[in-house]
Amino acid sequence: MKSFATRIVDWQRLHGRHNLPWQQSRDPYRIWLSEIMLQQTQVATVIRYYERFLARFPDVTSLAGATVDEVLALWSGLGYYSRARNLHAAARQIVAAHAGNFPQTAAGLMQLPGIGRSTAAAVAALAYGERRAILDGNVKRVLARHAGVAGWPGDKRIETELWRCAESRLPERNLAAYTQGMMDLGAQVCTRSQPDCARCPVAGDCVARSENRVGDLPTPRPKRTLPERQTRMLVLVDRGELLLEKRPARGIWGGLWSLPELDASTDCARHCRQRWGYDVETQQALPRLTHGFTHFRLRIQPVRLQLAPRTTTPPGHVWLPFDDALDAPLPAPVRRLLLPLAPGAGAP
Repeated sequence: MKSFATRIVDWQRLHGRHNLPWQQSRDPYRIWLSEIMLQQTQVATVIRYYERFLARFPDVTSLAGATVDEVLALWSGLGYYSRARNLHAAARQIVAAHAGNFPQTAAGLMQLPGIGRSTAAAVAALAYGERRAILDGNVKRVLARHAGVAGWPGDKRIETELWRCAESRLPERNLAAYTQGMMDLGAQVCTRSQPDCARCPVAGDCVARSENRVGDLPTPRPKRTLPERQTRMLVLVDRGELLLEKRPARGIWGGLWSLPELDASTDCARHCRQRWGYDVETQQALPRLTHGFTHFRLRIQPVRLQLAPRTTTPPGHVWLPFDDALDAPLPAPVRRLLLPLAPGAGAP
């Protein structure tokens, strides 16, 4: 039987993905951008963001020269916004410290903001052919099944064992094809549910298949009940414009523009008058919505407040027409909340 790596490389060349937009060159910038976007996000979602991002920032120099607001605006809706802030910071570091040239080793790439061990290895292998193992979610699933590694991959001990498996299977040559093949196999064949073992090039010596444990591996994350948080979001309107508030750089939705928030026990009109000096003419509760995060679920009660004409704009805030506000870097649930309120959308 051919080696594990040889079977992966042969399969990838015949059956793997070859038409993804970031596969058309070995440009480290394009590979890095795709790897960052693909973290926690499906390929089908990433493609349109990737193409739009590249149209605006075709290289690392143009990205480094942008403002973080410009970057976040193009990232809006993709989630996990620390990825965008780190992307921007890394681009600036590449330009400032490396004259616009990417480090050509995984070790060098790991010195950049937001690039961990697996991402650095993927860029180094795909762009430069460095012999490095990757361990993203798809690869963890392939290896857990093939090697019969039980236990939740998020556990440090299990992850260490999977890294050992990944490194022991590396080929001496064809690193780019092997790396892409491992990702493709997990995405196309060795899927989370209903894996197609008949099409798998390494099924012949897969422990999970031989022991009838494919459905059990990898071990799922231990079940837990997500806590819930409540908030009110204030849709402050005056003369067709909307008040947006800049969120702190760190934390949930860091650096994005959002709606002011208020706890449920505080009177909205009194809050507007005391905080900003605004008088409220009318207020209306809008339909609730829920947004899920990794560690909690957020219940949002929006309240639309029609203000008397204001005379000031507080620091850290901006008044924008609805259409312009929708072009700003907004959190996904805020955009979803505002869309039906825009002119022409049947807003109250």
